[in-house]
Amino acid sequence: MDKGTGGFLQPEKVLDQLALRDDMQIADFGCGHGYFSLPLAKKVSQGKVYALDVLKEALQSVRSRAEIEKVSNIETIRVNLEIAGGSKLTDQAIDLVVLANILFQSQKKEEILKEARRVLKENGHLVVVDWLAGSLLAPKEGWFISKEEINQLAESQGLTLVKELVMDDQHYGMVFRR
Repeated sequence: MDKGTGGFLQPEKVLDQLALRDDMQIADFGCGHGYFSLPLAKKVSQGKVYALDVLKEALQSVRSRAEIEKVSNIETIRVNLEIAGGSKLTDQAIDLVVLANILFQSQKKEEILKEARRVLKENGHLVVVDWLAGSLLAPKEGWFISKEEINQLAESQGLTLVKELVMDDQHYGMVFRR
């Protein structure tokens, strides 16, 4: 269990609901300590996971864990996802973008979604997992966004809701297609 999230959000259960292929190019926006990046990299052994974060320490943690777990298809990149081109990834190069527990930390949600859309291939997917505001374990501070609000914001970026994910009682999960 990952102590950074209290051990209740189980990435494997989230990832099992996605149509992952072995050769996918995936970007984990705001990867933190690799809670989703490492399981993703193991599932796409012929592909690549770009673990993106603004914090050097988080990226160092991902690199260390990847080394310990002998995962070699992760590339860490220090980024600012709140500006155009801030992910440093090529236009339409990514099959799947993951935004897990990141949107509540930013007041620039639209900019983050624009950047996700920019890097997604045509028919690529965006996965949003975030806190349910007011849930027991949710952080006490942040700029929470409801499922309805994220759906409207995604639609305004030309993204279409494909499905909602089965989640714990602290989070919601949604999958959008470009």
